[in-house]
Amino acid sequence: MKFNHSEISVPEFPHHVFYAARQALRRHATGGNVLIAATLLAMLVANIPGIRDIYFDFWDEPVRLQVGTFNIFSHSGEPMTVLSFINDALMAIFFFTIGLEIKREVLVGELSSFKQALLPIVAAIGGMLVPVLVFLAFGYDTPFATGAAIPMATDIAFSLGVLAMLGSRVPISLKIFLTTLAVVDDIGGIIVIAAFYSTHIEVMLLVYAAALLGILFLGTVLSIQSKIFYILIGGIVWFLFLNSGIHPTIAGVLVAFCVPATPVFAPKKYIKIIRSSIAHFRAEDDDVLSRRTILDKNQMNWLKEIESASDKVISPLQELEDSLHPIVNYIIIPLFAFANAGIYLLDIEPSTIFTGVSLAVIFGLVIGKFAGILLFSWITVKLRLAPMPEYSNWKMMASIAMLGGIGFTVSLFIADLSFGKMGVEGAWLLDHAKLGIVIGSLASGILGFLALHKTLPPSSHLPDGAH
Repeated sequence: MKFNHSEISVPEFPHHVFYAARQALRRHATGGNVLIAATLLAMLVANIPGIRDIYFDFWDEPVRLQVGTFNIFSHSGEPMTVLSFINDALMAIFFFTIGLEIKREVLVGELSSFKQALLPIVAAIGGMLVPVLVFLAFGYDTPFATGAAIPMATDIAFSLGVLAMLGSRVPISLKIFLTTLAVVDDIGGIIVIAAFYSTHIEVMLLVYAAALLGILFLGTVLSIQSKIFYILIGGIVWFLFLNSGIHPTIAGVLVAFCVPATPVFAPKKYIKIIRSSIAHFRAEDDDVLSRRTILDKNQMNWLKEIESASDKVISPLQELEDSLHPIVNYIIIPLFAFANAGIYLLDIEPSTIFTGVSLAVIFGLVIGKFAGILLFSWITVKLRLAPMPEYSNWKMMASIAMLGGIGFTVSLFIADLSFGKMGVEGAWLLDHAKLGIVIGSLASGILGFLALHKTLPPSSHLPDGAH
């Protein structure tokens, strides 16, 4: 099968992508490489004699941050373990950044235009529904049926990491399609976690949390720009959710929705301040300034005015998202993978890998995600509800749909919620679900990469601005 370049519809004007969007794509792709390394390291360490016992025992160690007798990192009066600290506290920061990203996408991004967003939204819905149905076809009325949501998710870092390996051959429109699809997948995952993975509800704690969220929302209305205001109150909301029975990662998303997206200065005022401050630096002084010399008091004040104005023209939402992305991509998510992807393989019968929950997860990710994304995309385009991504064809879309089966991070998260508290049987199911996630994600990644490598044109065949 050879690629026919004439199948690409090239519009008169190339698709323009903002610098910030390109940077976000690069960050996710680079984070995917770190995530892969952390996963491989976890699998290795979990199977080395002597070290594996240290590895597994470490995650059960208690975590305390006490003020007097009050432990901030406590759940129902008991200290959190290292593993629960990572999954319930650090991952709340991960979901906080997802909330920021969702709000930004709705306001000014790919989700701000209904026509532009419709195709990835519908594709994501198909990519969530069909995998659940595939999973239930294997697991209906079994002990592992509660894990039906495991193959729903698409891991944005892993999938964009695969696309990054193909460089400029991938049209930027396909990268944005996959990114937007993954964001909508995250919204679906958040809804599922909130609806189906809550335990006994402490109503009064939720009332207190709702009151604090109301204060945060009021802060947005009153244009309170202090990031500390939202972080401190958000931390209290997280603690209340942690002990209320609602999964605490949901608190991260709700707090993110309250962070204001409006800057203090309008861009026009910002430009005026810059022009006024820069005007003090005269052209005749360039020779003096070219030498490494200490700035005088007035020069310092002029530059400080520019610095202060720059801080105030970027909204708290955008600044927090930009600041937290490196922490999430390079520390939190790799640490989550290292803590959760370690599986002791010598206790697992090879024949059981392709049965039960493992098989259900593999088929859900590899077949379900592919079929759901591609079928729902095809129906949407054929009904002329939304156009195809620019510079793409159905062979490329099928390849991207295959990459949608890389479920990893959120899939591991939901697997732990599904089976982590079911005792010995749950531990067995969790290990096999993890194996299914790793195998299914790896298979989807390899198949998607090979399909894209075969179907994508050389980058020289794409117009400027298309990659």
